[in-house]
Amino acid sequence: MFLITSRYTASPEEIARALPAHREWLSVLYERGIFILSGRLVPPTGGFMLAHGIGRAELEALLADDPFRREGLLAHSIIELAPSRWSAELDAVMKGSS
Repeated sequence: MFLITSRYTASPEEIARALPAHREWLSVLYERGIFILSGRLVPPTGGFMLAHGIGRAELEALLADDPFRREGLLAHSIIELAPSRWSAELDAVMKGSS
């Protein structure tokens, strides 16, 4: 499981212009079951995504295709997580993370 954070390197106007393409990119990864959570950081200096069921190399390749990143509007950071405990509501997600 991975926590991906991003830091915007462009103006809010440039981010807003590329947002529809970024959301389409996210939708595909949600449909594939790779992303399970995403959103904006507060204050809005970037965003975050939680990914599972994927290796780091494949994740890095997918992130390189993020429209925000392709246009040089942000930088990603990846943190690998090794959960050892979770709520019962997350059992189905965690079974798919191994």
